[in-house]
Amino acid sequence: MKQPRLKKFVLTLLICVIVISISLWFSHSHIARFSAPYLFTSADAIPSNNVGLVLGTSKQSRYGGANAFFYKRILAAAQLYHSGKVKKLIVSGDNRFNDYNEPKDMREALIRHGVPDSCIISDFAGLRTFDSMIRCKHIFGQDSVTVISQRFHNERAIYIARHSGMHCVGFNAPDVMTSRSFLVSIREYFSRFKCLLDIHILGTRARHYGEKINI
Repeated sequence: MKQPRLKKFVLTLLICVIVISISLWFSHSHIARFSAPYLFTSADAIPSNNVGLVLGTSKQSRYGGANAFFYKRILAAAQLYHSGKVKKLIVSGDNRFNDYNEPKDMREALIRHGVPDSCIISDFAGLRTFDSMIRCKHIFGQDSVTVISQRFHNERAIYIARHSGMHCVGFNAPDVMTSRSFLVSIREYFSRFKCLLDIHILGTRARHYGEKINI
């Protein structure tokens, strides 16, 4: 009796692994294909927008050193501003802890790169990419925006924005090649699967809304 049960368990497990793998692959590929026409690496080629949205991440890696993802996004955002392709920048990120404040860190870094403080708007409730994009439309009143992050991140952000009724293009900051990059890539498969669930099945809303802010 034990051997047939073991075979059934192994078969069930194998089927689950195959279904999950196909679902992750499909969600990743679907979002990449959808977003491809709206991605840019050249400030000269990208369409102008009134507002750019910089997606948050920690300025330090979990090992204590500088986080290249953060600093490359800051440089890309500053480049876009100084080239006249955006007039203002929303810095959207996590601010749940007293000693961790992504929007504050991004604002300070942008100011060091010559972006005027008056042109930077902080979104302290961008707890995840989904929240940042939804709040950009519903709280900050933007129907058109340029999202600024690495390509993998921009692809998902554009998908969220355009399925929420926004015209959105992405300016790709340079990719980061570190040991952490592999883990980020793996995590992105699961994030994209969750993205499709949020938009097409669960009807997920941003965690925080609040009063509208005019830009």
